[in-house]
Amino acid sequence: MAEQVETPTAAPARRTALRRLLVATAILGPALAILGLLAYGFTTEPKYIPTPFIGKPASPFTLTLFDGSVLRLEDFRGKVVFLNFWASWCPPCRAEARTLEAAWRNYRDQGVVFVGVNIQDEEESARAFLEEFGITYPNGIDRGARIAIEYGVWGLPETFFIDRDGHVTNKHVRALDLENVATKLEEAMQGVVSTTEGRGEYQSSR
Repeated sequence: MAEQVETPTAAPARRTALRRLLVATAILGPALAILGLLAYGFTTEPKYIPTPFIGKPASPFTLTLFDGSVLRLEDFRGKVVFLNFWASWCPPCRAEARTLEAAWRNYRDQGVVFVGVNIQDEEESARAFLEEFGITYPNGIDRGARIAIEYGVWGLPETFFIDRDGHVTNKHVRALDLENVATKLEEAMQGVVSTTEGRGEYQSSR
């Protein structure tokens, strides 16, 4: 069977469809979000995910954390940011949780900040997830999925790597292992923009 290819003409339509889906689920609730994101994201050919952000400035955002404090992306200029979108009901998010905490403990003294963005979830479930996996890096709920929409998140987990100048150097869809985290963080620390992710609009590899 021939490999499915996402064409440049199809990708913008797919992004528009996802944006509408996230807006709808923000209104209709987490249950629909689970079904919609799973149906949309995990039936899409993984090698061809719209990737318009690589090499471009990361969209600024403000996130209220679970401890009540407020985090602003712009406050981390000069540091590398590991930006992870997740949900408690997402099996791959659970699979990578301890890996991400271990990576955070390893890199936090090297000018790297980890930020977790919880989307389409119940706050109680999200808090239980953080406690279960002993997550200590900053996390907050993206109410209304506004940040997820801005970043074009299509499935969970999805992670963006942002360099010290505020540019996206890479992204990764689905669970990360320590090797992937280390490789992509080191590139971001050096300001190296991914070539395998592609600087074009429509190619993504993983």
